[in-house]
Amino acid sequence: MKGVILAGGLGTRLRPLTQVTNKHLLPVYDRPMIYYPVQCLLNAGIDEILIVTGGEHAGDFLKLLRNGKHLGVRDLQYTYQEGEGGIAHALQLAEDFAEGGKICVVLGDNIIQHNIRQAVGEFFTQPHGAKILLKEVDDPERFGVPRFEEDRIVEITEKPKDPPSSYAVIGIYLYDNTVFDITRDLKPSDRGELEITDVNNAYLQRGDLTYSILNGWWTDAGTFESLYRASSLVHNGGANLVDDDSFTNGSQTPDAPCTAGEQS
Repeated sequence: MKGVILAGGLGTRLRPLTQVTNKHLLPVYDRPMIYYPVQCLLNAGIDEILIVTGGEHAGDFLKLLRNGKHLGVRDLQYTYQEGEGGIAHALQLAEDFAEGGKICVVLGDNIIQHNIRQAVGEFFTQPHGAKILLKEVDDPERFGVPRFEEDRIVEITEKPKDPPSSYAVIGIYLYDNTVFDITRDLKPSDRGELEITDVNNAYLQRGDLTYSILNGWWTDAGTFESLYRASSLVHNGGANLVDDDSFTNGSQTPDAPCTAGEQS
């Protein structure tokens, strides 16, 4: 399985800091933000990584990360996103890199306390489809939010005014290669972007989506408040910890049909 880190965008919510560099190169406590999704993938055994970036500071990634060998990356590649087409648009640029296989996609400003080894292992044996990761949060209206019937997800709504649950879909996604067919069929949202929630709903409608519930803390770092929170959390206990309690109990049967809302 290969890893894709989406690290584009203009970082407008973090100006003036992002007038001189890409958001994902800003410090989170004692290291650049981009180091955290890289380590997240490495902890899951994924050492072939593509970074999708854009904007006028894209070259700064190469200065910092070089070929990735000093971080433990076996194969580090870069690609450039023209314009601001949304997360699903950026994902399209990873099709050649994926080479027909499964991918783990991480948003470059997402940081977790533990690791995703269990979820990646389960998805490796999942015959096809997608897996999303959920976390219970105080402000689900900021995120994609699943609606449940019993323990099954029946719909995911992007930034709902009246959230149907207290769970957020975090910025770590596991997809088979049909994700690129799905993105080609998407229509832009009212924001003029191709939305990752529409991708996840497409898998859901096919009965091809599973999910896991993340334990420990999770945060993005795309605003001044969340950037400060991320730095504080890392300072107080570290991130990307290698342990065995990263997810709520339960596991998916490897040869079971891929149905929406199997908890692992």
